[in-house]
Formats: sequence, C-alpha cells, structure tokens
Amino acid sequence: MQLRECKNIEMKRDMDLVRDLLLHVESDPLLDGTHWLHADTPSELGITGHSADEVGYHVNLLGEAGFLRIMGMETIPAISKLTWEGHEFLDNIRDQGIWSKTKERIKGLPSVAIAVVAEIAKAEIKAKLGLP
Repeated sequence: MQLRECKNIEMKRDMDLVRDLLLHVESDPLLDGTHWLHADTPSELGITGHSADEVGYHVNLLGEAGFLRIMGMETIPAISKLTWEGHEFLDNIRDQGIWSKTKERIKGLPSVAIAVVAEIAKAEIKAKLGLP
C-alpha cells in the first residue's frame, strides 16, 4: 500500500475556467470516454493564464460535481469525458451572450452555487426565446 500526501490548495472557484474546461473537453474528439487524457500543462487543455494547480483544482471540482469523468492523483487529473450533467450545464452556459448576462447578474455576490449559475443561465435562455 502506498500513502500519498494531498496538496492543500486554497483557491476560489473560477466559473470562467470551469466553462473553458468544459468547452475544451466537449470539443476534443479523443475525450469521448474511450481514452484518458493525462495533461501535464494547462495548455494541453486549451487553457492559458492559469497554473497547473489551478487547472487541476478545477478539474477535480468538475469531477466531484459529476460534470467530468476523471481519474488520478496527478496535479491535473486524467480526463475521459464530459458526463450527462456536464453536457447539461455546458448547454446552459455555452452561448457567449447568455454567459455574459449570467456573469453580470451574479457579479455583485461573493460566490454563487453552480446550481444557481445554471438557473440564471436557464432564465436568460428563456428570456432570449421569449418564454415566461
């Protein structure tokens, strides 16, 4: 048996990074559940301006939320695919206009649960479609 020490990384959830990661995983044809991508750097996931620790932290969060299928204890865990829940959330925040309006509505709050972000995005989609 091997005991590994966990890094204690304290950081805030970055919803733009969450969105960028989900968009990248969805667009990568290798991430269809038949492979595991072991990214060593954020750029391998199409991410710039964030450290490997930040990206790894967010990949772990997305795995815990059930949005990504992940595996491993590397700085950036291996990713296999976007889950149903991941697709559902991404479909709500994919459109840049909807995403901008959603972020505008939550900008005055110190933090917002991902379920609330999804609900705000749904409300913005309904408004765009002229639905009540």
